[in-house]
Amino acid sequence: MAASVLARHPRTIALAAGLASATGFAPLQLWPVTLACIALLMALLARAATRKDAFLLGWFFGLGHFTVGLNWIAHAFSFQDAMPHWFGYGAVVLLSLYLAVYPALAALITHWTVKSSHKGDEECEGVSAFFILIFAAAWVATEWLRATLFTGFAWNPMGVIWLPAGVAVAAQWIGTYGLSALVILAAGGVALAARRQVRSALAFILPVVAMGVAGLLNPVDAPPPSAPHIRIVQPNIAQQDKYDAAFEAENFSKLSTLSGKPGPHARLLFWPEAAIPAYLDMEPEWRQKLALLMGPDDLLMTGGDKIYFKEEEKDGIYVGRTLTGANNSLWVMTANGRLIGRYDKAHLVPYGEYLPMRTILSAIGLSRLVPGDVDFWPGPGPRTLPLPAAPDRPALKMGVQICYEIIFSGQVVDGKDRPHFLFNPSNDAWFGSWGPPQHLAQARLRAIEEGIPVIRSTPTGISAVVDAHGHILRSLPFQRAGFIDAFLPPPAARTLFSRTGNWAPMLLALLLVGLAIATRRSRS
Repeated sequence: MAASVLARHPRTIALAAGLASATGFAPLQLWPVTLACIALLMALLARAATRKDAFLLGWFFGLGHFTVGLNWIAHAFSFQDAMPHWFGYGAVVLLSLYLAVYPALAALITHWTVKSSHKGDEECEGVSAFFILIFAAAWVATEWLRATLFTGFAWNPMGVIWLPAGVAVAAQWIGTYGLSALVILAAGGVALAARRQVRSALAFILPVVAMGVAGLLNPVDAPPPSAPHIRIVQPNIAQQDKYDAAFEAENFSKLSTLSGKPGPHARLLFWPEAAIPAYLDMEPEWRQKLALLMGPDDLLMTGGDKIYFKEEEKDGIYVGRTLTGANNSLWVMTANGRLIGRYDKAHLVPYGEYLPMRTILSAIGLSRLVPGDVDFWPGPGPRTLPLPAAPDRPALKMGVQICYEIIFSGQVVDGKDRPHFLFNPSNDAWFGSWGPPQHLAQARLRAIEEGIPVIRSTPTGISAVVDAHGHILRSLPFQRAGFIDAFLPPPAARTLFSRTGNWAPMLLALLLVGLAIATRRSRS
């Protein structure tokens, strides 16, 4: 009966499985459902007669998977009146139509490899160890391509579902894309168990279970009382009020009140992305206003734009200047109003911070989702900012990743100047109720991969202190104003992944291919 249903409606079933598989991500975190859905996809692929059938099965699965998982994108369109609000739902589907190509490619590679390995033998062996290993390797490669091609879109790699199960601890060795391979392997074990191949199923499932147990038993190391004092501010400023001049005084009042009074200890004070509407390097009165909130040895880390002008002349006479571009920046300011560091966001969001093909798209009435007439310019990439010592605080090194760019595995830290911690100022007020917990989950993976703590400050949440093993030590709920007073967690020993980057999951993929070949030869 089940086999006949699979045979009659494979693409519909693949689409439904893709839709359900997205529930494994935050906020639902139903990761066993995701494993079952991928196991079902494997059963469908094993029955595919042609390469076209296999590609379309993977594509329909991906279409459902991304449409549900990325539903938060539609919410962003409700804050930009120059764009039709209803277009947000269409944008989710359009993006998913493209992103579905990557699981489709993984399905195609697997089908072609498995069929080729039969060397003309038409007998279909269904889901086998060879099939599972090849599919896991193909998934690693195609997921890395998704995060790389056309500026990349790395949101929700499959491996992120392992965070609540403890298996994510393996990211310190094999990275996020390696975790995705473990998802495919475990799902393959489920598929084998469904075929009552218990011994083979356990060979895939038990190592992942052991990894999960080890991860869940991994203790949380509390920072020592001698660690630097930090305060993270979450003002709960709604997106529609953020750029409204009428709310400027009220917004600053929220930030200043939640920052608290200076105390006996030097503080690191963290404010969100684009927290203030000022150009700090050009407006000394704003720096003076901020300095009033700080103790003598405090440091303020706050988001704010850096803008650029072009001076114009006519007939040799200066006639003014024109705004030409901007950086989405993070500034470091001392208590005397001195700016001692700046990081410029490098991985910008298409349609959010710049408009691709601006000449064409602006002519048909489209614009950026973030208000403004000029595009943001990208910064040079990961860099480490030095933070000076204070009487009760050692000199520190801070890495910065602004908002979206922290989702890119292996691209968040300057490997030549390793920081003590990573600051991720963000603005998740755009992204409904699903986007913020998904964003936090991916920031946790960066902490595990690199072995360094992550500090997050966002306007509406979820702000958090994440230790070097990915544990959330403190957090503020979504859409609640507040602050976090805590000690800065220490970095862990340097991880294997921090040394190798994404060579680690790629080498894992090659190892899986080698195991697949060995498995095939042992059966011949």
